[in-house]
Amino acid sequence: MSIGYNAFSGCTSLTAVYFKGKTPSLPDGGPVFGSSDKAIVYYLPETTGWHSMFDGRPAVLWNPQVLASDASFGVRADQFGFTITGTSGLVIVVEASADMANSIWSPVGTNTLTGGSSYFSDPQWTNYPSRFYRLRLP
Repeated sequence: MSIGYNAFSGCTSLTAVYFKGKTPSLPDGGPVFGSSDKAIVYYLPETTGWHSMFDGRPAVLWNPQVLASDASFGVRADQFGFTITGTSGLVIVVEASADMANSIWSPVGTNTLTGGSSYFSDPQWTNYPSRFYRLRLP
């Protein structure tokens, strides 16, 4: 897999690029990002070839996880919550749905992993007979 020369050149508002697989090869003779100097490259765990930089842009591991087995998981102080861990600085959107069969996901929180973790709590959890959560990109 490769990316073409200046593929993101001129995309001055570009802030994030997400890759699912191994590091793509870069074109000979020039950059991929050009003037896209705000872009951060995100890659998934267990992919290969990634380093801290990709074509002059920071490359960051996208690895958020909910800690379901620690003391912060569950009902605490009249709210449901959990700790999310992962690469420090990741911004995670937490979505909720009341029905897995006919799921309609709505954002219920945005957390930044400071120091590699953040606590999420949902004060509205008592308004639903059941509530399911998932993590997504911003």
